[in-house]
Amino acid sequence: MPRTGSTRDQLIESTRELLWERGYAATSPRAILDRAGAGQGSMYHHFAGKEDLAAAAMRSTAQQLLGRAEADLTSDGSAFERVKAYLLRQREVLRGCPVGRMTGDAEVLESAVLQDVVATTFDQLRAHIVAVIRDGVNNDEFSRGVQPADLADTVLAVVQGGYVLARAAGDPAPFDRAVRGALAMLEHLRRKDNR
Repeated sequence: MPRTGSTRDQLIESTRELLWERGYAATSPRAILDRAGAGQGSMYHHFAGKEDLAAAAMRSTAQQLLGRAEADLTSDGSAFERVKAYLLRQREVLRGCPVGRMTGDAEVLESAVLQDVVATTFDQLRAHIVAVIRDGVNNDEFSRGVQPADLADTVLAVVQGGYVLARAAGDPAPFDRAVRGALAMLEHLRRKDNR
């Protein structure tokens, strides 16, 4: 299918796809140019190099990921219902998280720029989840002993770990079980009068 948009946008989109499929280390500039249908000098016309292009692609991916999460976490409903919506959202489980997968790439972690994109994305996602859980505690939906930051990290760990387990098994069932377990835990933390 022919690509539309500017060459710069095509390069970013092609890089986003390749990073999710292959990771940073296994994505060559040649593969990016071929996928984008762009000429040899295009990358260096728009970007300082592969790292700069990858950072732009990862920021674009992060923006989409955060937008979907924010839609779930700021929807109508109780704090529990919003976190539940985030956990149950349709995902391409066997492809893994396009941002989380970058943590398995040593070259990403060795690059201050790329590592910062990953860390910032998770910090922003964590902040959204913390805010929802804090709302739940303040509104007496969750027990007063609940620590919003701890529970937010648990929710993130369930999703990221669920991806890993599902990919290892070649089956989304472990992800689904992890989400059901997280929802049971959240249900347990709700005050009895909010169940």
